[in-house]
Amino acid sequence: MPSPSSASLASPQRPRTVWRRWPFWLAAAAVIGLSLARLMHWDDRGLLWIKESLQSPAERHESVWLPDYVADIDAKVLEGIGDDEASDLAYNPLTRTLFSVMGKHPFLVELSLDGDVLRKITLRGWDNPEGVAVLQDGRIAITDERQHSLVLVKVDARTTELNRADFTTYDLGRSADDNKGFEGIAWDPQRQRLVIGEERPPQLYGWDTNGHGPLTGSKYRIPSGELDLRNLSALAVDPRTHHLLALSADSNMLLELDEQGEQVSFMTLLGGFNGLTSRIPRAEGVTMDEHGTLYMVSEPDLFYRFKKN
Repeated sequence: MPSPSSASLASPQRPRTVWRRWPFWLAAAAVIGLSLARLMHWDDRGLLWIKESLQSPAERHESVWLPDYVADIDAKVLEGIGDDEASDLAYNPLTRTLFSVMGKHPFLVELSLDGDVLRKITLRGWDNPEGVAVLQDGRIAITDERQHSLVLVKVDARTTELNRADFTTYDLGRSADDNKGFEGIAWDPQRQRLVIGEERPPQLYGWDTNGHGPLTGSKYRIPSGELDLRNLSALAVDPRTHHLLALSADSNMLLELDEQGEQVSFMTLLGGFNGLTSRIPRAEGVTMDEHGTLYMVSEPDLFYRFKKN
């Protein structure tokens, strides 16, 4: 039988052994927490949330203010699209309809404001159309990521097919990563230009046009230091405030930038936020109408509409 003195010496060893294990569990928890934060992009949203909280009521009133938007159409399936991969979205104020491009099998789709497919227009000569924008006169600009090009086309009520060779094509030049090239595009009526977005690393460019004639000059860089996103999927310009909306599928985020390019507000695209039942799987297109209603599409065939509370 051990003596009291030997037992008293042995007993403290157990808590010391358990205590030595704590640093391992703390380190493991920290690694898991950091990995989860990166996966959910909490680092992006945390910084933006702080910036949002500093905005005055007047500044919020003069902006789009994305936190106030709630989905009233959530993940509606675009009938007849299947796995063709909706890649962008643009609003046409002349017809009060939406246009989306499909990248897998190139075609242009006209949608109602409720997300109903009105018609499909075959695109001949395009490889991978990724961006779409409607100009002042109703012409439609389509970017092709694989061809590094921008084409201006005309669509009327009878159009069923478009041939790339029939329209003017503009060379966008090569991007840093050919598979992550020029994807987003939006018409900026105030500055009389098209805003073109490079997917990764996110970068903005401008190309001047009055919205009625051809593009003038050449493509030029727009300062993009505030474009704090993993990638750039799509662009839109609010016709009321002229603020830029930048969509990122990888960051699960829609970001609002003011006319000086400063971050104003954001919307997270995860389930439980802004009226979403679940995360938008792959947000690839965004646009806004003159009333401030927000529209989105996600690969492969989902439609969303958001209205301000």
